[in-house]
Amino acid sequence: MPKRKSGTKTSEAECSSPSGSAASLESGESADEIENIIKSIKTRRSVRRNSATGAPSVASPSAAENNDKHLTPAKQRRLSKDLGEPDRELSESKPKGPGKAAKGKGKGKFRGKKETEKDEDREVTLDFHTERRAARVVAEDSLKYSADSVARCPLPGCDSKGHITGRHDTHRTLSACPLYHNMSVEDCKARMLEREAQTAEKKKNGSQDKRDLRRQTVTPDQKQLKKKIAEERNRKPEMTQEKKDKHAEHREQYGMLREPLLTGLTSEFDLKLFREAQVQACEELSYEMATHYQLSDKQEYRIRKLEMGKYEMDTWYTSPYPEEYARLPKIYVCEYCLKYMKTSVITRRHAAKCVWRHPPGDEIYRKNSISVFEVDGKKNKIYCQNLCLLAKLFLDHKTLYYDVEPFLFYVMTEADNWGCHVVGYFSKEKQSFLNYNVSCILTLPPYMRKGFGKMLIDFSYLLSKVEGKIGSPERPLSDLGLISYRSYWKDVLLTYLQNYKDREICIKDLSQETAINANDIVSTLQALGMLKYWKGKHLVLKKQDFIDDYFKRKGQKKTDQNQQIDASCLKWTPHVNRQRTE
Repeated sequence: MPKRKSGTKTSEAECSSPSGSAASLESGESADEIENIIKSIKTRRSVRRNSATGAPSVASPSAAENNDKHLTPAKQRRLSKDLGEPDRELSESKPKGPGKAAKGKGKGKFRGKKETEKDEDREVTLDFHTERRAARVVAEDSLKYSADSVARCPLPGCDSKGHITGRHDTHRTLSACPLYHNMSVEDCKARMLEREAQTAEKKKNGSQDKRDLRRQTVTPDQKQLKKKIAEERNRKPEMTQEKKDKHAEHREQYGMLREPLLTGLTSEFDLKLFREAQVQACEELSYEMATHYQLSDKQEYRIRKLEMGKYEMDTWYTSPYPEEYARLPKIYVCEYCLKYMKTSVITRRHAAKCVWRHPPGDEIYRKNSISVFEVDGKKNKIYCQNLCLLAKLFLDHKTLYYDVEPFLFYVMTEADNWGCHVVGYFSKEKQSFLNYNVSCILTLPPYMRKGFGKMLIDFSYLLSKVEGKIGSPERPLSDLGLISYRSYWKDVLLTYLQNYKDREICIKDLSQETAINANDIVSTLQALGMLKYWKGKHLVLKKQDFIDDYFKRKGQKKTDQNQQIDASCLKWTPHVNRQRTE
């Protein structure tokens, strides 16, 4: 086999040679040479078949020789070596001696038949490898002469030419597409030259004496520039009816596929400033993607961003998504079925076909726009696995990904005209021997610091009260989880003590009424400094000043009545009771 030249590439159509090594190719054949190779292959194949069957040949061997004349001698020798084909003089059968043919009739017939089978097998092997090599040559030529790039711009009708920064000849994202921003390639390059000229001028003016920087005064040029900017911003264009019609026509024609027209909305200075900010954001995004793929080659990668519905979130930790997704800097998740996808185009196509508008399972709670769905991990396995993979992006201690069958998932949603959007969830074991009422709990980042985490915790304890059990979250708790639970326990205990009038209190009775574990009650009271040990007894100190101050600060905060769990809105039967009835 000839060695591959340096700098050449093999196409995806490469096949393996009989010896097991990959067959090598040399680039450089033109389209005419490839056609001649294919013609010669067809003529050889027809000659061999006709000679084997004894039928008159349609194409004579001289035709194959005429076709091979178009190739250089070196390429003809290379073709014969790559295929393992011997020279024509050696491939002709040599006349046998008279003694060899008359050695025995039976043996001679058997030997001739065996040699014929070997020749036929060899011809079939040669034809097969000839066709395979022709396919490789055609595939390599198509890759060589094709103008299509591997990654193209997802905008329909865009040829991936130009870049919004003006620094590159091609692009592959919407943020860098000039057509999406209603600009031409020439406009982008002209803006780039203008920015470079301004940068050079700033460097030239900034190279003056920089001593005594703390006592800088405004220069006359800066005063003039400030006055000029104020004049340009005051000179706002009028929004005429013609411009309004043009904007409406553009919006009706392209919809969400292109950026809305910005002419006539603000001053030219602000519009120019906005375009420069777009260019800077695109450059930063390109740098982040390049850095991510460099780390991806070193196996030091993780998903950085997550787009779910109308929100884009920065992830905190890694999640065991499949490798082809984990290598991406950003993934897209359907907010209804939680299916993960690679690009925004696939997401839009999926959204047009997705029939889900709420989580699967039973809706066990509804108050105004807040609903809670109970999802069985055994019945809806794929959905629960996707939910766990999503949660791992924001939880460090989570270890449950795929074994979801022994768990129940309670997904809290917020409803609007489009459907029920996932706010957060918590999971619990169907049969917990340690009476854990929460195995994992999460509020998505867009809904944090809005009271939804406290609602999820309160709902988990409401289920424990219906079951007649005392619940506690499974350890270890994450940092945010511990803060949320400590805040909830503090609120419940201070509310109970505010309304408690007796002088003696029992921790066990307090645990029965609130469904909070006694250990959690003791740790919270110790953190608040309300539990003391005196004369062999533990005393609960009711600090009335501290309690009044807490409720005074709580009353100053704006609370939404919709974000409080109402026990009368719960329609639920415990899982153990359902198993008994079944």
